Amino acid sequence: MDSTNPTRVQSYPKLAASILFCIIVGSLGSLVTITGPGSWYTTLQKPFFAPPNWVFGPVWITLFTLMGIALYLVWESGTEKKDVRFAIGIFGVQFALNVLWSFLFFGLRSPILGLIDILLLWVMILVTIWAFYRVKKSAAYLLIPYIAWVSLASALNGAIYFLNP
Repeated sequence: MDSTNPTRVQSYPKLAASILFCIIVGSLGSLVTITGPGSWYTTLQKPFFAPPNWVFGPVWITLFTLMGIALYLVWESGTEKKDVRFAIGIFGVQFALNVLWSFLFFGLRSPILGLIDILLLWVMILVTIWAFYRVKKSAAYLLIPYIAWVSLASALNGAIYFLNP
């Protein structure tokens, strides 16, 4: 970011690339995520706090967009800096766990593997927030809705595991 104007976008192509990367790669999980009538997911017992299925798509697109902006803010801080490279690396690990969850939970139809993954994901989001905070505080703040949603998703995944022995 420009030191004279900290809110000014320095590179629109990098911003677009960061957002599109998060949306496109993040959406890979939708290849195995089937929640419509007659799907495996509809046969599962769910807790009272399970959101309606239509909520998931808009929430994830919003979260992927926020993640992309956060990634851009850190990337724009300079990859020659060790803290920036570390933060981007941690981001990559948590993002891989995010995508993997859909393949474990929906693809393999395994709530227990999904639960293990999402708990690791939650920890890695927390580490990512910490790493981003050290580089660019605003980038860390953009990930707060993400960890909040994954907290709910973790509780939902856990409840599904326990309600469907």
